[in-house]
Amino acid sequence: MKAVRDNSSDGRSISMQQQRFQREEFRECLRALLMTPLMSPAHEDFAAVRRQAEALREWFSRETGGILQVEREGARLFKRPGMVTDAMRGLPGYDRRRYVLLCLACAVLERADPQITLRLLGERLLELAAEPGLDFSFTLEAQHERRELVSVCRILLGLGVLHRVAGDEETFVQAGGDQADALYDVQRRMLAGMLAAMRGPSTWTPEEAPATLDERLHALVDEHVADSEEGRRTALRHRLARRLLDDPVVYVDTLDPEARAYFLNQRGTMAARLCEAAGLVAEQRAEGLALVDEAGALTDVAMPAEGTDAHVTLLVAEHLAAGQRQRKSNGADATREPIGIREHDIIDFLREARASYGRYWRKSAREPGGERELAAIAVERLEKLQLAVLKDGTVYPLPALARFALGEAQIRETRTVPAAATGSLF
Repeated sequence: MKAVRDNSSDGRSISMQQQRFQREEFRECLRALLMTPLMSPAHEDFAAVRRQAEALREWFSRETGGILQVEREGARLFKRPGMVTDAMRGLPGYDRRRYVLLCLACAVLERADPQITLRLLGERLLELAAEPGLDFSFTLEAQHERRELVSVCRILLGLGVLHRVAGDEETFVQAGGDQADALYDVQRRMLAGMLAAMRGPSTWTPEEAPATLDERLHALVDEHVADSEEGRRTALRHRLARRLLDDPVVYVDTLDPEARAYFLNQRGTMAARLCEAAGLVAEQRAEGLALVDEAGALTDVAMPAEGTDAHVTLLVAEHLAAGQRQRKSNGADATREPIGIREHDIIDFLREARASYGRYWRKSAREPGGERELAAIAVERLEKLQLAVLKDGTVYPLPALARFALGEAQIRETRTVPAAATGSLF
């Protein structure tokens, strides 16, 4: 007699595999949106984001209060920063001048035809820059100014706002003649998603418009909070969740009394939910909480990582941490203000370190005086990772710095496969 096959077990197995696939795809989509909140159709995860759109919208709304729009032309997660005045955020290498150029370029594209040339974009940008109310000077005569415009265009290309049809930006930078140009398609839906604001600046009347930059930044992202205990508690939870997902670490002493009380009581539950959804690992300490990405994908500045700048940053981090450990071993009170190190002492430290490691650094870092640039880069990276803070020429270590400790370095003369860069959210 032949055995009867149990089809119900096969059905359960297929169902479990489908559920696991759905969970894994949802997690990858969530991680992709956290790193690429303005996602063009060319993004490798966009198709999956469209499939998971409803679940993602519900999750972001519930956990962070964020709004997610997913359309055929692209996806936009309207993220709200936990701290709008954090100077460590933003595009790499972008200062105030470059951001003004980016905003002016977007203003030109908003009024442009479906296609525009690089030269025409520059000419119309010059017209906007010349407005009396804008204290800004820009021309296209010098090569470095044309390069600034091209840098802005390449950011817009990377975001999917522009699509290159023909031409070459570098030729425009070098030659600047009438024949040196590039042609772009303007992607309207992606352009409309550039400004992640709860309220557009043009909706203010002249009488009610915020006066200072700080007031303007807050007004752009301020959200409505229901006038009830539950409404205030939900808004507080959303604000903390956004900081946990976006910031390298959330320190207790950076929170106001109300947020601190809620955070200390609920951080375990919040961390569990966020880690489960985003594939993170919670590191809880008395000083605060960090959600760590062990793969190093959810961070703009990985540490440790490969390259001269990353190695120097790790050396400086260990130098700062060693000073704190030495202080504790000498019986110093750990609750007191940490002792900082002057910038010139860090420069001296790197000058000495060059004797041991300089042959593995890039050529410019080995030149006399290169340690000054390296020290500035290392301190900036540590500030972005919230491992240290620079005040009046002194670098003060922050508690999370203690997680970085160097063992004895192993120098390998040959290596056929480069080591993978690893890092965390702090």
